[in-house]
Amino acid sequence: MEKTCLECGERVVGRSDKKFCDDSCRNSYHNARNKDVTAYIRNINNQLRKNHRILQQLNTRDKTKVAKKTLTKAGFDFDLHTGTYTTKTGSVYHYVYDQGYLALDNDLYLIVKRDT
Repeated sequence: MEKTCLECGERVVGRSDKKFCDDSCRNSYHNARNKDVTAYIRNINNQLRKNHRILQQLNTRDKTKVAKKTLTKAGFDFDLHTGTYTTKTGSVYHYVYDQGYLALDNDLYLIVKRDT
């Protein structure tokens, strides 16, 4: 049985488990498959990356206090995060990947880095 490339349909020569005729077709196939399907998802992912970049730039010592105004001015979106952590005392940290933030009094936020 002759196998054909999943991307271009050309004949595949080589190993029995080979699926693509060359690296170009393999890359094209996976790039198309892994591309964000909708603009909505792409926009959310872009904002999450932006939120992470903002927290990372402000948090130079793995634990920093920052004014809410500073985060807002940089374009931080408080509605988007990747997870939460509630401490035993009831404090809720919101995380964007490994960077977390906790609302404090006086419009201040504590930014922390989670140990990986």
